[in-house]
Amino acid sequence: MRYHNITKDDMLNGDGLRVVLWVAGCSHCCKDCQNPMTWDPNGGILFDESAKKEIFDQLDKPYISGITFSGGDPLHSANRADVKSLMAEIKVKYPDKTIWLYTGDSWENIMNYPLMKYVDVLVDGEFRVDKKDVTLLWKGSSNQRVIDVQATLAQDDISVPVLHCGDHDDIPMGRETATVPVADIEENIVNFKGSSRKCCDA
Repeated sequence: MRYHNITKDDMLNGDGLRVVLWVAGCSHCCKDCQNPMTWDPNGGILFDESAKKEIFDQLDKPYISGITFSGGDPLHSANRADVKSLMAEIKVKYPDKTIWLYTGDSWENIMNYPLMKYVDVLVDGEFRVDKKDVTLLWKGSSNQRVIDVQATLAQDDISVPVLHCGDHDDIPMGRETATVPVADIEENIVNFKGSSRKCCDA
């Protein structure tokens, strides 16, 4: 696996403060993608033990809520095995940290991937310019979804997480996140592809 960047204390790509791994390789090539330089699976630099240590050093910090895998696409064929291995290691070492995954694939096509047992929140779907909406949480276009993976697998019905956003103490975050069926919540908590996602608009 190759990657382009590891960002720290990130507030734009999931709930809480996070470390984000931006992998190389994406076959979706969405129009107006914010990160077209990440499409080439041979771009960036090799993910090695030094890069892993950089991530673990961040996850060691108590105020870091977890890790987000983005890119590029973590589920690109060049990344999937290494992403699964890294997720498994993180779940053992940091069981209280959440794992977010951004992908251009749809939940229905990837729900049976073995690595899904490690993912807490999935943001699925390609970015579509015709459905772009800057008011949405965690996503850039309205076709995309933010999915509570473990709740969805357990009940065989897509659920979205109730996430922390801003300074609202009454909203659960991390592994204590509550879930509700998609049909029972407004479509205002969902996905995005790129590096300028917003949590809350002032």
